Amino acid sequence: MYPVSDRFLARLADSHIPASTVHLFLTDGTVLDIAHTGGSVTVDRAQAVRRTCTVTADDPGLIPRTPDDQLAVYGARLRIACGVDYGDGTSELVPLGVFRLDSVGGDVSEGPATLQGKDLSAVIADDRFTTPYTATGTVVSAVTALIQRSLPGTAVTSLITDAPIGARTFDVEADPWAGVQEIAAAAGAEVYPNADGVFVISTLPDLATATPVWAVEATEGGVYVSANRAMTSDNVCNGVLARGENTSGNVAPVSFLATDNDPNSPTYWGGPFGRRPMFYGSSTLTTIAACQQAALLKLAEARAPNATGDISSLPNPALEPGDVLRVMHEDGTRELHQVAAFTVPLDIGGAFPISTISAKEDA
Repeated sequence: MYPVSDRFLARLADSHIPASTVHLFLTDGTVLDIAHTGGSVTVDRAQAVRRTCTVTADDPGLIPRTPDDQLAVYGARLRIACGVDYGDGTSELVPLGVFRLDSVGGDVSEGPATLQGKDLSAVIADDRFTTPYTATGTVVSAVTALIQRSLPGTAVTSLITDAPIGARTFDVEADPWAGVQEIAAAAGAEVYPNADGVFVISTLPDLATATPVWAVEATEGGVYVSANRAMTSDNVCNGVLARGENTSGNVAPVSFLATDNDPNSPTYWGGPFGRRPMFYGSSTLTTIAACQQAALLKLAEARAPNATGDISSLPNPALEPGDVLRVMHEDGTRELHQVAAFTVPLDIGGAFPISTISAKEDA
């Protein structure tokens, strides 16, 4: 969760005035403070582009109508923040993302204007290779090089133990952002731009050991609104075989099979659930240790959907995918849920749905 004060979290459950800011950075250096009437920011770990935004503003002058207007808009950026107005002349806002402005439209006479954007991973994904590209070195250096190929000077923060990779050549037309994720998987990691627009290389927190960051409770003064719980075996796997073979580097094939080896798990390998393996291969994997890291990451994702939840609560813009929530339902039962996706409203009274990728009983 983005760092916030205790006062911020306490106020979310009380009557308060939501506050938000939208700043538009045009390519000519102009920065506009957008007086907005609504909109939202959606954050979804399952999507290639994790953060997207929609902003509604009354000013029809934001709609580009001349070549100069269009030049200023193409490549423009949005910075959005949201939080709490404490009503005493102070407020506390948290960033919701840095976005490439992708579209502006609306009634040119009366408005409103609608602005839509995607986070900066879209810049990398759209900058497809026009010549073959070879990634080498380590996970961190190769990921950083791919990101800065499209966004020179962009900050990249690593929260992992770096690891060497085998040479990986991407063909013409290949998606560089997909390449970033493939390389990160060699260290059991994922890459995403965070709420500040900084690219982060990290692993998904383990639900079993992570500390809950927020309580969603159906009690007086709690933020709980409603919740659904579901279980499914569709697309659930309890084993991952990761394989690597790098003929260009004259490296012998390597592999590692990671399985759910917890006898108390409902997806225990060889238990009543059966054996349901999935397979992952990349030339970046040149050692058994690298295959093991990749297999364990994929296994954590493949097992997660066996229990999911859809929670509705009062809005908390400081949440991040991977955060662990302590949920108490109306019947008093308690669970731990791991955040997968949510949508933050920029207007008063907007809904705040949270989807989770895994859940378990909380002792």
